[in-house]
Amino acid sequence: MAVGILLVGGFGTRLMPLTRHTPKPMLPVAGLPVTEHQLAMARSAGITTVVLATSYLSEVFIPYFGDGSEFGMKLLYAVEKEPLGTGGAIRNAADLLGRDESIVIFNGDVLSSHNLRGQIDFHEKNSADVTLHLTNVEDARAYGCVPMDSNGRVTAFLEKMENPPTNTINAGCYVFTPSVIDEIAPKTVVSIERETFPHLVSSGKKVFGYVDQSYWLDIGTPKALMQGSRDLVSGVADAPALLRAKVVSHSRESVVMDGARIDASATISGASAIGSGSIIGAGAIVDGSIIGSDVVIGEGASITDSFIASGTKVEKNSHISGSYCEKGEISSLNL
Repeated sequence: MAVGILLVGGFGTRLMPLTRHTPKPMLPVAGLPVTEHQLAMARSAGITTVVLATSYLSEVFIPYFGDGSEFGMKLLYAVEKEPLGTGGAIRNAADLLGRDESIVIFNGDVLSSHNLRGQIDFHEKNSADVTLHLTNVEDARAYGCVPMDSNGRVTAFLEKMENPPTNTINAGCYVFTPSVIDEIAPKTVVSIERETFPHLVSSGKKVFGYVDQSYWLDIGTPKALMQGSRDLVSGVADAPALLRAKVVSHSRESVVMDGARIDASATISGASAIGSGSIIGAGAIVDGSIIGSDVVIGEGASITDSFIASGTKVEKNSHISGSYCEKGEISSLNL
């Protein structure tokens, strides 16, 4: 079996203004926080113990997730007083775990439907030091690429370049043999991508790539986050978290969470998500949007491709498109 570390300490600067008061892993997609979807993926692969490696706005995680028992898991929390980078965060969080099981690292920016159980089995079959989930993209210039040999062993980590030799990229989920994590310097800022992985490869460690072309999305921008929510609602991406959540209704057009009230004359479409306790008034239209919890949308209002933050009231007959709305303040999402 394996245990996990979920990296949820980033500032989410690319997601501003959505992350002004909410850390990106707690932003709602398909009616639930991003982190809840990621934990459900881990649980589906048999991982029941996970450390949340937090930093920015860390105080919002514990009240929601607690000890994890409500989600069928054991959750622990490693809080960084100062950000330690990806490698430092992993080293810090691993101190809460034992050393007799593989440790899976999840990136808080990613939604993925890849075969995680298969990745873990591949790692253990090859007695690897690290096994990375890799995926192929049409244009790898925006990413660092990861070439491999014919056996799937990683031969290099290459930075962004104009003519990458492969379109295979790092997808942000790693399986570690615990002793390798112990080699990362404690209480030190370390980048796993720029320092640890290149060093492991150059020193001859067994670093393998597990290529899986299932659904994968970096949700680090408002446009991508909106797309990720729609994909989870519509079934393009796996959404096991919705199977355990309190859902009033779920179709390809919408998911409506517990306690939400929607007037019979309102129209909800475009894989929209309606958060718990929200009220959608008569004749209102919600299309392709994320509606947070306890939102009130007035009668006749039209919401298209927009993110309405929890607790916001949208006045009747309002027209909001491609925007972020929080308690009366509206700003463009630059979609």
